[in-house]
Amino acid sequence: MRQLTVTIPDDFYETFINFFKHVPEVTIDDENICEVPLWQQEMVLERIKNAKPEDYVDARASLKKIKDKYGF
Repeated sequence: MRQLTVTIPDDFYETFINFFKHVPEVTIDDENICEVPLWQQEMVLERIKNAKPEDYVDARASLKKIKDKYGF
């Protein structure tokens, strides 16, 4: 038996699940581990919209500070 991970559009989800429910030996694991709530998505978009250039931090400089501080 093989395992398959599929990404499908939200509006096709019910149709997809209903089709596979009738296939013998199929297990549907419906975990949305990585799903971000809508309120949080909106909050992040608002923060991005209101951010100023001085609010951004260089990723390489941040990693260097972390490595220096913790000895990685």
